[in-house]
Amino acid sequence: MSIIRSVQVLLVFAFCSILFSSPRAYSRSSIVSPSRVRQVSWKPRAFVYEGLLTDLECDHLISLAKSELKRSAVADNESGKSKLSEVRTSSGMFIPKGKDPMVAGIEDKISTWTFLPKENGEDIQVLRYEPGQKYDPHFDYFADKVNIARGGHRLATVLMYLTDVEKGGETVFPSAEEPYRRKVSDDGNSLSECASKGVAVKPRRGDALLFFSLHPDATPDESSLHAGCPVLEGEKWSATKWIHVDSFDKIVGVTDGNCTDLNDSCGRWAALGECTKNPEYMVGTTQLPGYCRRSCNVC
Repeated sequence: MSIIRSVQVLLVFAFCSILFSSPRAYSRSSIVSPSRVRQVSWKPRAFVYEGLLTDLECDHLISLAKSELKRSAVADNESGKSKLSEVRTSSGMFIPKGKDPMVAGIEDKISTWTFLPKENGEDIQVLRYEPGQKYDPHFDYFADKVNIARGGHRLATVLMYLTDVEKGGETVFPSAEEPYRRKVSDDGNSLSECASKGVAVKPRRGDALLFFSLHPDATPDESSLHAGCPVLEGEKWSATKWIHVDSFDKIVGVTDGNCTDLNDSCGRWAALGECTKNPEYMVGTTQLPGYCRRSCNVC
């Protein structure tokens, strides 16, 4: 055996020893494999990881969200405030970072796959689309100055599919560059009329779609325009992780002696009892102040 070969064997042995005998718990589910990633588009940059989440992880996210769902809102392009709109008709909720070990493990996998820091990400948003519900074409980067004050623009989106969808519910990029338009998905099933108008990804339980809303020079990529096609049959559950160019964990507008709310809806949420129902977001923790401390009367 050559010296080089001997060194290789020793390195493999050392890695396995660390992997299986280290006192730090090592989760096999946190391992990501580049071989399971396929390119969907180059303009915009979009990729699908086949089987990023396990069935157990999908079910866990759904179970956490089911009792907390509220009508989804959109950000107003002028003021940056959240508002209800027929552009987006799903229902959803946010799961705080590190809420439990399984959620923390999912966060770890996303960071490992994207090579982007966990602190740059927002909380995971779980969404449910019932028959007929959809999200019209939109960008994930912002047009207002309010939302980019915290973390800057959204750089990338990881969209995780928690269920299969019998018909419809695809994610489509109508402005993507492609030499032809496919009429069927990769598994041979026909795409909906909405999905046939661009490069589309059919929801498949456990798969995750990663796409970038900014060019490498951090300017907005207009080809990242995307939509959630109407669900035609069945029900669609998904989970979204938005990742910013800078840390999203930095609280903007909170200084010593300055008690304030960071969302215009804080008063309404507090009146609905969210200070006790969702204390991680509203009140915060010892490590990270909440967004509605004034309305929750904790400062």
